[in-house]
Amino acid sequence: MTANDRLTVAVLGPGGVGGLLAALLARTGHHVLCLAGPDTARALHDHGLRVRSGRFGDFTARVETAAELREPVDACLITVKHTSLDAALERVPPRSLGATGLVVPLLNGVEHPEPLRARYGADRVAPGVIRVESTRVAPGVIEHGSPFVQVDLTGDALPPGRLGPLAQALEGAGVSTRVLRGEQAALWAKMAFLAPLALLSTRYGRTVGDLRTHHREELTALVEELATVSRACGAPADPAEAVRRYDGFPAAMKSSMQRDAEAGRPLELDAIGGAVLRAAHRHGVPVPVAERLVRELRAADHHPDPGA
Repeated sequence: MTANDRLTVAVLGPGGVGGLLAALLARTGHHVLCLAGPDTARALHDHGLRVRSGRFGDFTARVETAAELREPVDACLITVKHTSLDAALERVPPRSLGATGLVVPLLNGVEHPEPLRARYGADRVAPGVIRVESTRVAPGVIEHGSPFVQVDLTGDALPPGRLGPLAQALEGAGVSTRVLRGEQAALWAKMAFLAPLALLSTRYGRTVGDLRTHHREELTALVEELATVSRACGAPADPAEAVRRYDGFPAAMKSSMQRDAEAGRPLELDAIGGAVLRAAHRHGVPVPVAERLVRELRAADHHPDPGA
C-alpha cells in the first residue's frame, strides 16, 4: 500500500459491525480511529481490536481511539444502533469532517439518510448497507460468525467516483463491496430481507434453523409482505430468493435484534418494524403479519416469548 492508497477512516461505534470493519481496515494498513466511550477506548488501547473469525482467522488489530472526532477523515463509518444514534452523533461534529470527509451510515432501516443529510450536508452522506453476522462479546472483542461480509455503498447526491477509494479500501480488506446507484433500492433490498428475520426471531426467540422449520408459513407470508412494500417504494424484491437465502444460512444463526433482546438491550424495533409499517401505510399496502408482530413485540416490552 502506498501513501496515496492509505485512507483515514473513523468508526463511530466499534461493536460487532464497526469493530470488524475497523480491524480489517487497520490490518491492511489504513489509519483507523475508533470513536468510543471510556471503557471501550481503554480496552482498545490496552489490547487492540481482537477478532475471532472463521472467514478471516483470529487476529488483533491496533487502532487509535478518541471520544470525539477532531481531525479530518476520508470517511466516518456510522455503525451504532439506531437506539443510540442521536447521542453518538455528538462525537462527530459536522465541522470535524474536514473539506471532503464522507459520512457513511451502515445502519439498519431506511429512514436515517435524511436526518443525517440535514446535519452534515446532502453531498457528504453516502448511505450503505452491510450483510454480516458479527457480535461484540466484550469491549474490543468481536466474533464474526457468517462466512461473508458484504457492503453496498450508495449516494445519489454524490458525484460519480466519489465512493471509489473507500470501496477499494474495503475490498482490499476482504469485504465484498459494490457501489450502486439507486439509494432507496439498495436500502430496501436489505430491509426486505432483514425485517422478516429480525421480527420473527425476536418475537419467538428462535434461530434461523428453527424459524424455517417451525415458522415457515409465517416466514414466507412476511417475506411476501416485505417484497410488496419494497416494490411500492421502488425497489425490486424477489421473495423466493429471500427464502432460498434463509435456507442457506447456518441453522444456529440469530438476528442482531434477537441478540439485543436476549441481552436486555433496547431494540431497533421502530427503525425496522416501525419503518416497514409507515411505508406500507403510505403506499396502501396491507401487512397484517408485520403489524401483528410489531404489536406483539411492543406489548411484550421487547422481550421474546420463549414458550411461543
